[in-house]
Amino acid sequence: MTADRSRHLEVLIGALGRFRCQAPRIEAWGRHLAAVLGSGGRLLACGNGGSAAEAQHLTAELVGRYRDDRRPYAAIPLHADTSSTTAIGNDYGPREVFARGVWAHARPCDVLVCLSTSGTSANVVAAARAARALGVTSWGLTGPAPNPLASACDDVLAVDAAETATIQEVHLAAIHMLCAAFEEAVSTATVNAVAVREVASP
Repeated sequence: MTADRSRHLEVLIGALGRFRCQAPRIEAWGRHLAAVLGSGGRLLACGNGGSAAEAQHLTAELVGRYRDDRRPYAAIPLHADTSSTTAIGNDYGPREVFARGVWAHARPCDVLVCLSTSGTSANVVAAARAARALGVTSWGLTGPAPNPLASACDDVLAVDAAETATIQEVHLAAIHMLCAAFEEAVSTATVNAVAVREVASP
């Protein structure tokens, strides 16, 4: 292994170690998301470039599955509708490409997940501000805080790392942890609902 590859791993390990203290927040997000989606709400997600890929990774895990076989849940990656994205960018400018999607699709019971490694992406920050105006819960995944996205969101997972690649790698770990927490909460809720029905049955 070259020195550069070895350093990459050392930097990542250090960032993951510092991020570990945020695990309880991810568990809380998972429980909240299970309650929202289980009651008919939906998750919206947005980001640019690699963060767009991770936003779509998250929504795919919810519509499909992460580990457990279970029913699909409503999750929309705002960048994935290329016709809307390009039309909005052309007509209103790139800053509005996600915000208009929030205004169009989000309801107060929903959750918006915003990803930006810098925390300064203007279109992602605008989406978070649109969510706040609508009363939609917004969560940010960013690099070091404070930053504009962290300020615009209701809650944030901020990665203490200097390199974009490292921040993206930790964001992916956070997404997988969130999906695991969500599925655990959904499973628990399902078991409890079945138990209640059995007790109520004559």
